[in-house]
Amino acid sequence: MSITYDPCAHSNLMHPDHAILQLLDQVSVVTQTEKIALPTAFGRVLAEDVHSCIDLPPFDNSAMDGYAFNFNDLMNFEALTLVGEAFAGKPYTGECLPGTCIKIMTGALVPKGFDTVQMQEKVTIKAGKAVIESPKQKGACIRKQGEELLCGAQVLPAGTLIRAAELGVLATIGADAIEVYRKVRVAFFSTGDELQAVGNPLEKGQIYDSNRYSIQGLLTRANIEWTDLGVIADDPQLIRKAFQEAAKVADMVLTSGGVSVGDADYIKQVLEEEGKITFWKLAIKPGKPFAFGQLDDAVFCGLPGNPVSSMVTFYKLVWPLIIKMQGRPQRQLLTLQARLKGQIKKVPGRVEYQRGILSYNEQGEAEVQMSGAQGSGMLTSMTLANCFVILSQYEGDLPNGTMVTVEPFNTVLD
Repeated sequence: MSITYDPCAHSNLMHPDHAILQLLDQVSVVTQTEKIALPTAFGRVLAEDVHSCIDLPPFDNSAMDGYAFNFNDLMNFEALTLVGEAFAGKPYTGECLPGTCIKIMTGALVPKGFDTVQMQEKVTIKAGKAVIESPKQKGACIRKQGEELLCGAQVLPAGTLIRAAELGVLATIGADAIEVYRKVRVAFFSTGDELQAVGNPLEKGQIYDSNRYSIQGLLTRANIEWTDLGVIADDPQLIRKAFQEAAKVADMVLTSGGVSVGDADYIKQVLEEEGKITFWKLAIKPGKPFAFGQLDDAVFCGLPGNPVSSMVTFYKLVWPLIIKMQGRPQRQLLTLQARLKGQIKKVPGRVEYQRGILSYNEQGEAEVQMSGAQGSGMLTSMTLANCFVILSQYEGDLPNGTMVTVEPFNTVLD
């Protein structure tokens, strides 16, 4: 992971790039593995290198519908005698004599004695004879045995996330079961006397708990085995009990709320008593209060309570930790430059992840506009957006037309 950290002489806040490097040093891969059937492998992570036990393709086959023949015969025969046909899975079994050809379908085995295929649009058939027009070259339109992979070659390395393409590749080499890391287990809960469960009427001063649902979605997309412990009141003993329960079942304990400096923010206090804590106030907006520590054998991450702050710190701080715990390599996220439509108000001092709508104008140039009000409690700014607009620690207000760095959402959680 590249780092652009340049400490600000007038700030005691840690740059998020610097923080994540320290966080990554303190988490480990979940090393337990299991062998699973291929149909259940989507979203899992390979725990060992996979090598092919066959050549790929396993035999010479036609790349298109056409006619197979021996290229040298074209110098000795004006037309070739059509003697049969071959289909995928139903090879031609007759002899391949000089001056003969067969009709062949895409994927069909090219029989020995024939070395070239011409597409059917450039072959004229008259009275059982085939006239081959404008042949390209010897070996044309044939997928050669082993041209993609040779038997014994590595197909996928350990740490590969299995997605649709990887499933297909594994099936192509006949891998019916693979060794994967077990799923990372995360237990999470929200804290706050003001939080009410959805489906219940709101009392005066209450709000619905949205963070747990956002976290559920993020963890589900990451193929995490999660345990939702609900909403815990601002009570040290209840928080202590939740910590103890979570630590028994999880590799990571995740909370939202209670990590700031308010009188009822007990997460940090109880964590110090039950485990250990590294507490950072990061130079990031939204999401300055973020707690990291240990509960028995579980990693602890405490997210801010504001909904947008919670999601941003998950994306930028928790997600890289989960990737490492899953056994996957870290990667540089895709960013691009886009022209700002409108203006941005910003105070220097923190890296900001504002929410934007990335699009392209008629000239094909990338443009981005804000997705609305950017308050840390305004979760609609995330639903309307498709990217983060990343503003550096030292930038101030930005006028219309400024080139800014954007990070599309769909690259973050892969």
